[in-house]
Amino acid sequence: MIAAALLAAIAFVPMDDRPVTAQLPVMLGRIAGVPVDPPPRDLIGRFLQPGRSDALIAWLNHQASKPQTNAFVISTDMLAYGGLIASRVPDATYADAAFHLRELTHLRALSRAWMGAFGTIMRLAPTGIPSGTAFFAPYPAWQYLQDYANLHDPPLPGEAARAAHLRALIGDATLQAYMTTRGRNLAVDRLLLKMCAQRIIDRLILGQDDAGPVGLHVRDVALLQQDLVGYGIADRASIEPGADELGSALVANAILRAARWTPHVSVTYSLPAGAAFQDPIEYAPIATAIDALIRVCGAVRDDAHPDIALFVRVPNTDAAHDDTFAAAMAAGVAARRSVALADLSYLTSYAQQGAFAQRILASGLAAQLDAYSSWNTNANTVGTALAESIAAAAGRKMGTYDDLAHRTYTFIMFLDDYAFHDYVRPDLNATLDAQGLADHSLLAPDAAAAMTERDRALLWQYALQLVAQLDPGFHIAALQLGLPWSRTFETSIDIGLAPNL
Repeated sequence: MIAAALLAAIAFVPMDDRPVTAQLPVMLGRIAGVPVDPPPRDLIGRFLQPGRSDALIAWLNHQASKPQTNAFVISTDMLAYGGLIASRVPDATYADAAFHLRELTHLRALSRAWMGAFGTIMRLAPTGIPSGTAFFAPYPAWQYLQDYANLHDPPLPGEAARAAHLRALIGDATLQAYMTTRGRNLAVDRLLLKMCAQRIIDRLILGQDDAGPVGLHVRDVALLQQDLVGYGIADRASIEPGADELGSALVANAILRAARWTPHVSVTYSLPAGAAFQDPIEYAPIATAIDALIRVCGAVRDDAHPDIALFVRVPNTDAAHDDTFAAAMAAGVAARRSVALADLSYLTSYAQQGAFAQRILASGLAAQLDAYSSWNTNANTVGTALAESIAAAAGRKMGTYDDLAHRTYTFIMFLDDYAFHDYVRPDLNATLDAQGLADHSLLAPDAAAAMTERDRALLWQYALQLVAQLDPGFHIAALQLGLPWSRTFETSIDIGLAPNL
């Protein structure tokens, strides 16, 4: 197994440069001992600046020439448009996108490496940016478009007046550009399904980015499902809720291919009816996304004889059920299973999430988990936790497991999902509000610099607390923190842990 892992490498193209989409998938490879090679940083753009699709094509050709590249995991949004944000604007034509995606056909001719590709079904809201920003649909236009797109299609009789009012607020030109972009993306997604049917792509995921059960996306999803069934590729292509976790899920799949192993995964919810809970910006109950993600990662659901035990804490779990839930996780650890926790309670209460994190940190249970995630949509959270536990379990199976890389990943997840989102981010937002800056989606340079410094000062204190709770035999040797997209929605964390002498 060690020899197989050493011969494997995964060429990975992320959907953008955020930590959750670009940093975490690469770290999965370090945990498992399977190199995950990303493109040079300047090729993938940053926020409103798109990636360089043409240069990425040259990079992919170079990766295909390497004998150790035995898998590709490619964001089709990055290849076709220049990234997730670029996929929501009308700049690129369908002809542009299709031309870039022809590179997948070329890669298939050059290399026999397994090819996993992931794209997104365009979400309902354009990217939220402040008024006056030189980008598509700045505030309030993006808000009006989001409200319009979330109506029934066609609008119900009771929605007709609201729809007409929103169309007037949006304006014909902006609405037409938005609808044209949706149509272009649908055509690209249909092309990807065709390429999967032609076996150019071995495994394809189309993630429905932030959208509930009602809206303009419903027809798109139905048409794509019809294509998927018509091509007979349900075993190799799927349409799932979510977006940010898809790169990690397919990297986990590629790692398992290197390990030549199919782990069995059990799912335990914190409440008896937990599987029926639905994230308001996903179109199906959480059980649908969770079962699908297990398959996307290359594992199988098996509650009776699991290798990996996934624990899912849902909102409004009471104290008695929390006791039972924590005891079950401890029992899974004692049984030497790979235990992963996805805490979804933040969907209704950051206080609930924070209190449970404090509990497992204080008890020592957090340090025994193989994975932790507790922020963003249900699919993002579960996919992130599941991929980390798979990387750790696969690395142990192959004899290539990296304990320090694993500790680092888990530390980042607690510092980000728990400390930043529960405490630091609210502080940053409150500070900006007090200064009269209500829109935090893209800060002016002086405000961004000030909030970055505040983020660093606050997170550093939480980092010192966490290292004592999670890794008492280690210390922080290096720590870089920031706000990568000049907004308060996410933080970047680059940390070096080192053992105490």
